[in-house]
Amino acid sequence: MPTVEEDRAITAAARSDPDAQPLTPKQLKTMVPLKALRGRPKSENKKLLVSVRYSPEVIAYFKSTGEGWQSLMDSVLRKYVARHSRSA
Repeated sequence: MPTVEEDRAITAAARSDPDAQPLTPKQLKTMVPLKALRGRPKSENKKLLVSVRYSPEVIAYFKSTGEGWQSLMDSVLRKYVARHSRSA
Protein backbone atom coordinates (compact mmCIF):
# COMPACT_ATOMS: atom_id res chain seq x y z
CA MET A 1 0.00 0.00 0.00
CA PRO A 2 1.31 3.45 -0.82
CA THR A 3 2.03 5.91 1.94
CA VAL A 4 -0.12 9.04 2.25
CA GLU A 5 2.56 11.08 0.46
CA GLU A 6 2.87 8.52 -2.36
CA ASP A 7 -0.91 8.42 -2.75
CA ARG A 8 -1.03 12.21 -3.05
CA ALA A 9 1.75 12.14 -5.66
CA ILE A 10 -0.05 9.46 -7.65
CA THR A 11 -3.34 11.38 -7.49
CA ALA A 12 -1.64 14.64 -8.51
CA ALA A 13 0.04 12.92 -11.47
CA ALA A 14 -3.27 11.38 -12.56
CA ARG A 15 -5.08 14.70 -12.34
CA SER A 16 -2.44 16.39 -14.49
CA ASP A 17 -3.03 13.82 -17.28
CA PRO A 18 -6.29 14.66 -19.14
CA ASP A 19 -6.52 11.07 -20.42
CA ALA A 20 -6.22 9.45 -17.00
CA GLN A 21 -8.50 11.30 -14.62
CA PRO A 22 -9.33 9.60 -11.31
CA LEU A 23 -12.86 8.34 -10.99
CA THR A 24 -15.32 10.59 -9.22
CA PRO A 25 -17.09 9.34 -6.08
CA LYS A 26 -20.28 9.06 -8.16
CA GLN A 27 -18.50 6.87 -10.75
CA LEU A 28 -16.99 4.70 -8.02
CA LYS A 29 -20.40 4.23 -6.43
CA THR A 30 -21.96 2.99 -9.70
CA MET A 31 -19.24 0.42 -10.36
CA VAL A 32 -20.20 -3.26 -10.23
CA PRO A 33 -17.71 -6.01 -9.33
CA LEU A 34 -16.57 -7.95 -12.39
CA LYS A 35 -17.69 -11.19 -10.78
CA ALA A 36 -21.31 -9.98 -10.95
CA LEU A 37 -21.04 -9.42 -14.71
CA ARG A 38 -19.70 -12.84 -15.66
CA GLY A 39 -21.71 -15.47 -17.47
CA ARG A 40 -24.83 -15.26 -19.53
CA PRO A 41 -27.56 -12.82 -18.60
CA LYS A 42 -30.26 -14.38 -16.45
CA SER A 43 -33.19 -15.55 -18.57
CA GLU A 44 -36.79 -14.78 -17.76
CA ASN A 45 -37.64 -18.25 -19.08
CA LYS A 46 -35.76 -20.34 -16.57
CA LYS A 47 -35.27 -23.93 -17.65
CA LEU A 48 -34.86 -26.92 -15.37
CA LEU A 49 -31.77 -29.07 -15.50
CA VAL A 50 -32.82 -32.71 -15.76
CA SER A 51 -31.24 -35.98 -16.77
CA VAL A 52 -33.20 -37.75 -19.52
CA ARG A 53 -32.46 -40.74 -21.74
CA TYR A 54 -33.46 -40.57 -25.41
CA SER A 55 -33.04 -43.18 -28.11
CA PRO A 56 -29.86 -42.79 -30.17
CA GLU A 57 -31.90 -42.10 -33.33
CA VAL A 58 -33.64 -39.12 -31.71
CA ILE A 59 -30.39 -37.59 -30.50
CA ALA A 60 -28.67 -38.27 -33.84
CA TYR A 61 -31.49 -36.55 -35.72
CA PHE A 62 -31.49 -33.41 -33.58
CA LYS A 63 -27.68 -33.20 -33.52
CA SER A 64 -27.68 -33.45 -37.32
CA THR A 65 -29.67 -30.19 -37.48
CA GLY A 66 -26.55 -28.37 -36.28
CA GLU A 67 -25.88 -25.75 -33.64
CA GLY A 68 -28.86 -25.08 -31.40
CA TRP A 69 -30.16 -28.63 -31.61
CA GLN A 70 -31.05 -28.68 -27.91
CA SER A 71 -33.16 -25.53 -28.28
CA LEU A 72 -34.82 -27.07 -31.32
CA MET A 73 -35.60 -30.18 -29.31
CA ASP A 74 -37.10 -28.02 -26.55
CA SER A 75 -39.20 -26.15 -29.13
CA VAL A 76 -40.54 -29.39 -30.64
CA LEU A 77 -41.45 -30.72 -27.21
CA ARG A 78 -43.17 -27.43 -26.22
CA LYS A 79 -45.24 -27.54 -29.43
CA TYR A 80 -46.21 -31.12 -28.65
CA VAL A 81 -47.28 -30.16 -25.12
CA ALA A 82 -49.29 -27.17 -26.40
CA ARG A 83 -51.05 -29.28 -29.05
CA HIS A 84 -51.95 -32.04 -26.61
CA SER A 85 -52.86 -29.78 -23.68
CA ARG A 86 -55.66 -28.10 -25.64
CA SER A 87 -57.44 -31.38 -26.34
CA ALA A 88 -57.25 -32.53 -22.72
